[in-house]
Amino acid sequence: QVQLVESGGGLVQPGASLRLSCGASGYTFSNYAVAWFRQAPGKEREFVSAISGSGGSTYHADSVKGRFTISRDNAKNTVYLSMNSLNPADTAVYYCAAVTNPYLPTSPEHLVQYRYWGQGTQVTISS
Repeated sequence: QVQLVESGGGLVQPGASLRLSCGASGYTFSNYAVAWFRQAPGKEREFVSAISGSGGSTYHADSVKGRFTISRDNAKNTVYLSMNSLNPADTAVYYCAAVTNPYLPTSPEHLVQYRYWGQGTQVTISS
């Protein structure tokens, strides 16, 4: 059974950094591309970043480009989201999700193509 488990969220001040982790089990990790999404209260879930199964291709939403970096360590079955220069607009529950192939989706922002989802981790930016 495929499982994705996020961790690393918390409460930080504006300008701080956080690194989220998405641990996976139940499948050959490098076979699946993975993405991060986030959902703020009262808002729709939105795409943040995606990475191919090999880690060779990545894509970031414009809202986080230059501040967030997605990476993966296939030996550890983990995908990371390194977040810098955080601001209150980044406050949300962050979810990782996987598609059942190793290729970066052509339109990674479309939620329906992601078969597996984690339970989410809360990130709060506040002074």
